[in-house]
Formats: sequence, C-alpha cells, structure tokens
Amino acid sequence: MKISIILPCLNEERSLETLIPCLTQSYPDAEVIVVNDGSSDNSAQIAAQAGAKVITHPYSKGNGSAIKTGAREANGDILVFMDADGQHEPKDIKKLLKELEAGYDMVVGARSSSSQASFGRWCANSFYNWLASWIAGHKIADLTSGFRAVKANKFKEFLHLLPNGFSYPTTITMAFFRAGYSVNYIPIVALKRIGKSHIKLLKDGVRFLLIIFKIGTLYSPLKLFGPLSLVFFILGISYYSYTFITDGRFTNMGMLLFTTSILIFLIGLLSEQITQLLYSDSNRNSKL
Repeated sequence: MKISIILPCLNEERSLETLIPCLTQSYPDAEVIVVNDGSSDNSAQIAAQAGAKVITHPYSKGNGSAIKTGAREANGDILVFMDADGQHEPKDIKKLLKELEAGYDMVVGARSSSSQASFGRWCANSFYNWLASWIAGHKIADLTSGFRAVKANKFKEFLHLLPNGFSYPTTITMAFFRAGYSVNYIPIVALKRIGKSHIKLLKDGVRFLLIIFKIGTLYSPLKLFGPLSLVFFILGISYYSYTFITDGRFTNMGMLLFTTSILIFLIGLLSEQITQLLYSDSNRNSKL
C-alpha cells in the first residue's frame, strides 16, 4: 500500500533541513508532502530541494487547513501526519504502520508525561483526554497528538468536519470513535521542538474544549444533555423536599426545575435521533 507522509508547515526551515532527508531516506517509496501554510521563511524552498512535494497556501490558514490540503493532494492509501518542527521521530512511523497492518483504522502516537512541553500543557491535555474518553466511551490516551497514521479512505470521510485550526486531531479522533472505526495508541517520546511554538495555550485551549463539546453534541448528544437533565432533576427533588418540610407545599420553582429537567432530556433524546439519521445518510452517501 502506498504511503503519503504529510507535514503541515509554518516557518519550520530549521527542522526541515534534517527532517525531509531523513524521511526520504528511511521511506524511499513514500510520498512526502509539505504543506507550506504561508511561511515567511525559506521552508518551501528547503523542502522542495530536499525532495518533498510542496503545496503552498498564499497565506496562513491554520494547521487543520494544511492537513486537509495535504490529505486532498495525497495519493497514498495510508496517510501519515507528523509535525514539521522536529518533535516526532521518523523511526516511529514504522510502529504506527505495524499497528495499521494489525487491523486498526487509525494509530496515534501518544506522548508520555515527560514529553509534554510544560506542566500546564500536561494538565490541560490530561483533562481533555478524560473528557473526550467519557464522551466517546473509549479510552483516549492522547487527544491532541498530531502524529498519527490512518487509512486514507476513512480519513477523507470526515474532511468536511475538520476545523482549520490546531484542533483537527480532536475532531478526527472523536469522529472515528463515533463511526465505529478502530483506533489504537502507541507510546512515543516527543522531542523538544525546533523553533517557537505556534500554539497559544489559553486561546487554543478554549478552542479545544469547544470542539470537544461540539463533537459531543454532534455525535452523542445524550452524553451532554443527560447529565445536565439529571442535575436539574436532583435540584428539583431537593428543592421540593425542602419546601415540603418547611412550608408543606410544592412551589412554582420546584415545578420549573422539574420542567426544565424534562425539556433538557427530551432535547437530548431528539438530538440523538436526528444525529443517528444524519449519520446514517452520510454513511450511505460515502459508500455510493
């Protein structure tokens, strides 16, 4: 099966000087694609001279946009995504491909705690992993890892869902689990990146969180609406018990809490049914 290695790139000339030759030597039959996302340095020229296929955006559209461009242009049956900043080691690609051969649809390189850029980043990623695992109903070892190998035909089913920013790994991971595709994680050690990070912790952290809730609402609405409905129901029971003991009556506030609980649950149930119908139609269209 033909392999396409896709590297989204924004001002990574220092790392590309060594990374591209290493990839072309280690995987001579692979298609190496560098998506130059509006770099202001010599990234495009260096990548082209090293033997990579270079696709250039006229301006920076975002990491996710570069991923989508690379996936559309790739000719491989297997897509390997890795960062262009030197964090991911080319030798680990073999580990990902081995797991794909074992029958998985996507394999992700999961970073250890020692590989996190900072303690704050580790705390944030740990929370994202826990929340996404709960929504998806599967153990997610590294939700935001950009190092992954995936079967091209399955990845391209979800291109329209992927955001243009750094949260594309979040979306594709949640989408694969919801679709029933097989996902596996293998431990890797991420090296210190070459150059300055393009991720803004607070801004992109909030964006990651919103993406998780967006995908959760899109694919598993009851996972979100169910607990919220339960909270209002418990509040209603508690308030009714309090007013009955103190005043011997059922108040309008208690009725409001119970009504809100029922409405939230029904909205979640209706959303779940709509999601099932939409996903079934989308799945049928992808097979045509």
